[in-house]
Amino acid sequence: MKRILVIVFLFLCIWAEPALSQDETIGVVKTKSGEAFVLREGAKQTLQIGDRLRERDTLETGKEATLGVILRDDTVISLGPESRISIDSFIFDPAEGRLGIATSMTRGTVAYLAGKIVKLAPESARFETPLATLGIRGTRFVARIQD
Repeated sequence: MKRILVIVFLFLCIWAEPALSQDETIGVVKTKSGEAFVLREGAKQTLQIGDRLRERDTLETGKEATLGVILRDDTVISLGPESRISIDSFIFDPAEGRLGIATSMTRGTVAYLAGKIVKLAPESARFETPLATLGIRGTRFVARIQD
């Protein structure tokens, strides 16, 4: 499983695109294998490569599935099988000095590569788990939440 996450993570780093448009979109699905879903406004939808993500989306992967997304500030998030993470808030307006990202993960495995928000304002990035809240000061980490 770790190999899959590393491969997905490296692929996303190589193929990362410039920031997306400034509409409601905060990111895009870059890679997917197996079943992956987004929970948005009470509805569960199957994710496909190229699908756009919004603030407050919850991402889920099925058994033996992986998902890779890139956010507007070039943050890369790779999920392993049976994972669930919510993008609780995302603010990327460097011209106005407004920056912030908060995510919460309830299960599974995630590889995280920090984008511009962490580089410009590390104190404005937060990653929550059932046991702890992490302030993101570095550029990358891997977390695993077990039942």
